[in-house]
Amino acid sequence: VTSPYGNNLHHQQNVTHGQFAFTTIEGGNYLACFWIDGNHPRSKGVTVSLDWRTGIAAKDWESVARKEKIEGIELELRKLEGIVEAIGENLIYLKSSFSSAISVLEDVLSKEEAYLDFASQCCKSDRGLITS
Repeated sequence: VTSPYGNNLHHQQNVTHGQFAFTTIEGGNYLACFWIDGNHPRSKGVTVSLDWRTGIAAKDWESVARKEKIEGIELELRKLEGIVEAIGENLIYLKSSFSSAISVLEDVLSKEEAYLDFASQCCKSDRGLITS
């Protein structure tokens, strides 16, 4: 598994089965590669099963429950609390992205307005040259 910045998070070779997990703070697209080397008999089928979880769904709630000795409704409340925190983080990210987009849009519009003013002046001066 490779991170969006090219960091190798997990690498195994000659594996027939297994599982692993990783936690990261790097946002973006992650790359997972699987391949079959030339030693694998072509007559056998190959199955790859993935359970790829992100965000709050990736948290191991069973170990949280065991470690903190909680169960039932309290565990469900902890899960909901995690969901609310994730929603809050997403809202902050979206607000930041929206602010950046507005800033870029305002910059583009001001440049476009200056260009249109320039083009308008050019057209007016052309008309003055044509009529004289």
